[in-house]
Amino acid sequence: MTLNMLHLPAPGGNASTLLIMLAGAYDKPADFIAAGFDHALQASHRALDLIFVESDLAAVCDGTLADALEHQIVAPARKQAYRRILTGGISIGGLTALMHADRHPASSDGLVLIAPYPGNRSITREIAAAGGLAAWPAAAHYPMNDERLGWRALQALAHRPHAPLWLGYGSEDRFAGGHALMAAVLAPHQVTTLAGGHDWPTWLRLWQHYLEFGRTNN
Repeated sequence: MTLNMLHLPAPGGNASTLLIMLAGAYDKPADFIAAGFDHALQASHRALDLIFVESDLAAVCDGTLADALEHQIVAPARKQAYRRILTGGISIGGLTALMHADRHPASSDGLVLIAPYPGNRSITREIAAAGGLAAWPAAAHYPMNDERLGWRALQALAHRPHAPLWLGYGSEDRFAGGHALMAAVLAPHQVTTLAGGHDWPTWLRLWQHYLEFGRTNN
């Protein structure tokens, strides 16, 4: 499997930070452009290289997407002159970025999560029943396609002071309950909640908020 990606270098080619963003299910890298993510970045005047990546659903289901992301994109990027490499994504892409952080904890310098898919409802019920993510007893071993890997990564990151992580979601998103469980272990400045659902217009507005957050925090 070769990942489908779209690389957008910053104007002038002088960016010291690369952000790798995984798309949601059935979305393509070009959908980020169609939604206006590139124009929002230009308007922010931030020097940021972007790589948009398709979330191959077969690789999502068998758990190999996190490793493919590492070997095909993140590790090669490390050989370039970037000062920071950030990973993230939308919906299932956000969960994959978290699963990548669990499998390769030293690989990314920060996470950008826009309405990340929180996994199936049995997982969110399990975490809620434990008293929240901070109290949830994550296991030492999970199958490589277990969605709990993403939650375990978030739990570990939340224990780090000044964790370079940002979460944004719409208050009417169908996964907002799971997002609230995630937000509960983060500092208020790391979380943005806007009116909106699980859709591109909301994700674009969240992206615009992240670009302002990242100006001083990433």
